[in-house]
Amino acid sequence: MRPVAGVLADGTTFYAPVGEVAVDGALVVCHLCGRSLRSVSAHLRVHGWSADAYREAFGLERRQSLEGPDTRKLRAAAFTSRLLFEPAVRDGSAAGRERARAGQLARDAAAAAKGRRFPPQRRTKALRALAAIPPEVIARANKQRARRRLHRVAAVVARQHGYPDIGAFVLDQVAAGASLAATCRQAGLGKDWLSRHLPALDPAAAAAARQRRPERLDARWRPVIARVGFPDVASYLHQRHIIEHRTVNAIAAEAGLAHHAVESALRRHGLTRTAHAAKRHAARQRAAQAAVELGFGSIAGYVSDRRAAGWTWRDISAESGQPQAWLRRHQADPDQASAAAAGPRDTVGSRPS
Repeated sequence: MRPVAGVLADGTTFYAPVGEVAVDGALVVCHLCGRSLRSVSAHLRVHGWSADAYREAFGLERRQSLEGPDTRKLRAAAFTSRLLFEPAVRDGSAAGRERARAGQLARDAAAAAKGRRFPPQRRTKALRALAAIPPEVIARANKQRARRRLHRVAAVVARQHGYPDIGAFVLDQVAAGASLAATCRQAGLGKDWLSRHLPALDPAAAAAARQRRPERLDARWRPVIARVGFPDVASYLHQRHIIEHRTVNAIAAEAGLAHHAVESALRRHGLTRTAHAAKRHAARQRAAQAAVELGFGSIAGYVSDRRAAGWTWRDISAESGQPQAWLRRHQADPDQASAAAAGPRDTVGSRPS
């Protein structure tokens, strides 16, 4: 007796590995009882099982032979003689070969297998075949398959919208003011599908879309700059933020756009954003006015002059009317002093030296 190999989910004991036909010389082993036989197909009547149920239960392919090698050779020899002398067998074989040459057998097999999971025997064969293929060959084949799928999807999208190719479709949408994300949504694709794959599908269309992107992004600004009398977005942002020291939120309120749109436009046109622009400008104006009233070109020059004369911070603060911390910041770094003045806190007072 063979040792028990395992138990099926329904409690059936089996004596040969699942997913393979155990061969014992010229015989095959029955999974249900462990006996070695010339043909398990004929023996299954003893157990009350059909060959199809046996193959499915033990993970064998649907056309897997359940006979030993010698029995298969005898059957092949008998079929060869029938193929020569029986017209019906000969005609059937010819019809089968013709269907095989036309690819109909492969299509029928694929249709029959659709939706049905592979048995363990087929998975084992597939894994064994993959293990013999070099990894670089598999990677190259995967890339080629992915590339073919991309081109197939692009062709379907272009055809559905009445365009000869995906590049013409994208360029037409971008010229109408649509973004790549909006074009993806219209085509039923993921929002960044074109951003990722258009350079590989149509490099010329991808380059043209990138060149037109700033124009498309500035399109929403045209009513604003026309209303306030500026020729373009760059000159408007330069005047408002750099010259007039308006904050990003103030510009967004005037333009009727989100502050993220203003920040993006500043970056797009090469303008450096200044945090707390209005407060920093006011702080610089305050420092300049205080320096003029004290007769100096800057607060830093005033403080350096008084400290060189031996004045204490208390005395300098009393003369200038400014907090000691404010005077110390301006002596160390006038720009940093303006930034601190624009922040949420302004420290007043310091221990005199």
